[in-house]
Parts: sequence; structure tokens; C-alpha cells
Amino acid sequence: MKTDSEQRARLARMEAARVETERHLAIIERQIAARAERITISTYVKTRHFGLATSRWSPVDERQFQETLAALRFERRVEIDALASKLVRQASAIAAFRLRHGISAAPEEITS
Repeated sequence: MKTDSEQRARLARMEAARVETERHLAIIERQIAARAERITISTYVKTRHFGLATSRWSPVDERQFQETLAALRFERRVEIDALASKLVRQASAIAAFRLRHGISAAPEEITS
């Protein structure tokens, strides 16, 4: 039987791995959004004139951005789905480990 400190260390490693997976998924989402924005902006030269308080991002730009975003997510869907599945598996493993060893969830995990 493992000691309490070994169990907590293993749980900490499992939670750190889950956080790293979440971070990786967030990086991919930010990369996709940034690329979609660059593509939308560079698609055509903005020749319209706007006042100081007016946004240069038109509804057409927003629609094109959303379409590009969807296309880029579709291109990387395998990677995104793999990471999302990994997050689910990691969360289940952490919950099972906590249950098996009688370790309660941290206060910040209970509220979220």
C-alpha cells in the first residue's frame, strides 16, 4: 500500500498532466483564432473610410472570420478531438483515483 504522500504526489502529477492538456488545447484554439483573423484581414484591402469612433470590423468581416474559423477548426478537428478525449479520460482517472483512495476534491475544484 502506498503512503498518503505518495498518493498525493501521484494525484498532483495526474492533475498537472490534465492542466498541461488544457493548456495545449487553449494554445490550439488561440492559434486558430489568430490565423482566422489574419486571413480575414488580409483577404482584401480595407478601402472604406470610417470615423474615429466607428469599428473597421464590419458584419461581412465577422461572417468571413466565423467561416474561416470553422474551416480551420475542421482542418485540425482530429487534434482537437484527441485532446478533448484525453481531457475526459484524465478527469475520469482523477475522479476514480480520488474515490479509490478517499481523497476529497480541492476547494477550487468543487466550485468550478
